Amino acid sequence: MSKLKLLVIGNGMAGVKCVEELLRLAPDLYEITIIGSEPHPNYNRVMLSKVLQGNCSIEDIVINDWSWYEKNGIRLLTGVTATRIDTAGKRVETSDGTAWPYDRLILATGSAAFIPPIPGAEKKGVSVFRSVEDCERLMEAAGKHRRAAVIGGGLLGLEAARGLLHLGMETTVVHNAPYIMNRQLDRIPAEMLQSELERQGMRFLLGKRTERITGFTRADGLRFTDGTSLDAGLVVLAVGIKPRIELAEGTRLAVNHAFIVNDYLQTNVPDIYAVGECAEHRGIAYGLVAPLYEQGKVLARVLSGMKTEPYRGSVPSAQLKISGIDVFSAGNIQQGDGETAYQSYDALRGTYKKVVMSGGKITGAILYGDISESSEWVAHVKRGTDAEALLLRKAENGAVAEAAERLSDSDIVCSCNGVCKSVIVDAVCNEGLKTADEVKERTKASGSCGGCRPVVESVIRLAVREGGSSSREKAMPVCRCSSLTPSEFKAAVLDISGTMPPLGCPVCRSAAGYYLSLQSSADGPGGPLAGEESLGEPQLAVRASLAAEAEQAARETADRLRAAVGRLSWPARTTAAVSASPRLQAGVPVSSVGIAGTPAGWEVYAGGFDELPVRQAELIGFALSAEQALEFAFACLEWYRDTAYWGEPVWKWLERTGLTAVRERLLDAGIRGELSLRLEGRLRKWENADSSGDGSGPEDGAALSERSVVHEA
Repeated sequence: MSKLKLLVIGNGMAGVKCVEELLRLAPDLYEITIIGSEPHPNYNRVMLSKVLQGNCSIEDIVINDWSWYEKNGIRLLTGVTATRIDTAGKRVETSDGTAWPYDRLILATGSAAFIPPIPGAEKKGVSVFRSVEDCERLMEAAGKHRRAAVIGGGLLGLEAARGLLHLGMETTVVHNAPYIMNRQLDRIPAEMLQSELERQGMRFLLGKRTERITGFTRADGLRFTDGTSLDAGLVVLAVGIKPRIELAEGTRLAVNHAFIVNDYLQTNVPDIYAVGECAEHRGIAYGLVAPLYEQGKVLARVLSGMKTEPYRGSVPSAQLKISGIDVFSAGNIQQGDGETAYQSYDALRGTYKKVVMSGGKITGAILYGDISESSEWVAHVKRGTDAEALLLRKAENGAVAEAAERLSDSDIVCSCNGVCKSVIVDAVCNEGLKTADEVKERTKASGSCGGCRPVVESVIRLAVREGGSSSREKAMPVCRCSSLTPSEFKAAVLDISGTMPPLGCPVCRSAAGYYLSLQSSADGPGGPLAGEESLGEPQLAVRASLAAEAEQAARETADRLRAAVGRLSWPARTTAAVSASPRLQAGVPVSSVGIAGTPAGWEVYAGGFDELPVRQAELIGFALSAEQALEFAFACLEWYRDTAYWGEPVWKWLERTGLTAVRERLLDAGIRGELSLRLEGRLRKWENADSSGDGSGPEDGAALSERSVVHEA
């Protein structure tokens, strides 16, 4: 069969990340062509500031060199611009007069630097800072001129200004707000940052509005609206970006600020998708690396035909990439978006921390001087952690524990590349890696923006200190024929940090089959890859003990719980029990998940085990109604199903994840409801399949009836 034609407009980080993921998931599905307007292979645009600051060369920031395209059979067109999309004929016309047909089209056109309407912005000596060519232009200008002015005191402007300082220029940052980085910081850390940059030689003019760029044919300075002026032989515009949506002209593509996409990165035109800075999702166009990579991974699964969770948006986070200065911001920190939950300022040590909440939930954080907790706070913002409970716990435990210890194994450390704590720990434990550079090479953690490097180093120290084992998981191979630990094996199968491992025995084949089933469009009992020998599906059981005063509620709860446990795939033998009375336990204390009625409501337990080693279940939540108790149980089972390793029972998963982390997540009504609805959605799919009689369900009605709930007197 001939391959489908996939055309990608844009050779930047977002589009190529999607292609990388697609090659891992479905390497033989598409014939891929990439159109790139720059004469370079794919490079890390975020690291241009490092080039300007003299910390690395342009060659050092190349992500995929020319050989990568050749090895993967990708046709790369460089120095060529897409000029028109013929949506009816499904082809794209380019600046060299060629027309390229497509079956699927990815718009990854990125953004251009925003040019403010300042008279004189078109003059020679005025530049933006967006590409390799811009970087080279600034380095050349630094050899000819002594003074530079950077208009814009945000992240990009400060990074450009620091680079120009390194090149020996007298550099002044001009900003129209009362303090720098006003979108990411409040006044206190902004003034701390300004003082440090002034110590390094940078100058600032704040609250200034540029009236025009002076000079006859070439820029020689700035004139401000207050009548003052500034001499400058080089002017850099760093006031923002503008998504490139010119290709929407003459088409039916819906645009606002960018190409409008849904939760699966689809535009309103069939077979056309958008990803990265040119995509607007739920009214937001992201300009940071982590969201772009998250979008790319979702789109790759969509294009490969695999089942995928929708893209629901990202938590914006930013870190200033200037040597010797650590500044981090995540979530919503603007005045009016929330209230201060916690704030500390240590002028002697040069540290600042602020936590913002809204409705009692953590919505943002600012760190200055010590950013080792950055990954932890991103996780709390994503979860919407209860601010009071978290801060009280921190006060009780003390603030001296390392941030790495507070991260669960499943928490993401490197947001850009989706690398969790356990992957880093296992790389250290199994492969003897001891430095952040070695871990970056193996896992890609800190390999993009570098903002998570302090946390990566902290996780490495933790793993080394604990003598070659994670705090919750010993680094044992997943099976007899593999050297990979469970987390490494799962990461490799799901393409988080590696490629598909060799599958040499029934254990690892069954494990791989289970992990792949979570991504596929079908859902059923976990099993091996097609054509391989099965180890047998996990044993399932649901028991219920009923008391007359709550018999109906318990019966309905037990029936729904039985359907979930009996129909869906699980990593290991999973049991459940329901009891309407504390006098009739029905196995709740030794079941994977259990619900027990009490005079005041319903208690929900998890982590029991009725075989050696026998384990007693832990209380994970309390509900006022049986319906809410079932929501707790469903949410716990869904989270377990998605994050456990093959063969890992609930009690082991609970130990590895942490009882406190599980309780914290399930007590959050929003997260609990979302997890529960996901599991119920899977069940509805099976119920619809059964009612249609298409035979797609994992078991027939007779088999299900044999697993009916046992009612004990």
